[in-house]
Amino acid sequence: MKLQFAMDTLTTTQALEWAAAAAPHVDILELGTPLIKSEGLAAVTAVKDAHPDKTVFADLKTMDAGALEAEIAFKAGADLVTVLGTAGDSTIAGAVQAAETHGKGVVVDLIGVADKPARAREVVALGATFVEMHAGLDEQAEEGYSLETLLRAGAEAGVPFSVAGGVKETSIAAVQESGAQVAVAGSSIYSTDDVAAAAAALRAAIV
Repeated sequence: MKLQFAMDTLTTTQALEWAAAAAPHVDILELGTPLIKSEGLAAVTAVKDAHPDKTVFADLKTMDAGALEAEIAFKAGADLVTVLGTAGDSTIAGAVQAAETHGKGVVVDLIGVADKPARAREVVALGATFVEMHAGLDEQAEEGYSLETLLRAGAEAGVPFSVAGGVKETSIAAVQESGAQVAVAGSSIYSTDDVAAAAAALRAAIV
């Protein structure tokens, strides 16, 4: 299972600092949606230039103009981009077409999708590289939220998936046991006093 570091910051400078610390321990460097909205796709280029050996994930959360948005992100250096699972099939297909042109990939983010397993199977059939079983920060803060819901959805879907929604050292083993190809960790890495140590601990917990 791969480890993805979701960098939820508003500045490229901070993202580069975090990426430098975590890079020895992670496989995928994710530029969060707020960072891309704040700094633009130049942030993607900066991270890719600094870490050409890493997969750079641009969390665009595209809802329309799939081909266009994917195209400009791939040209900026992204290896993977996200399209929302609630987007129309034509939007997802357009992004996939751009990915095929550039030899890159599309991840469909299922945040806000009620029937995640069913939609996961549909979008993989459209050409998505994998889907992300995702609970956003707002959902995680709601009473009764459980990571287990995402793990069950991923296992039920029967397609390649990642999990993002409060993954930490104590839960990453369960993520792996669910069959996820990628565990996405954000605040459990960047909210610590030592980003490198936190990333290393997560890596060590993957068997």
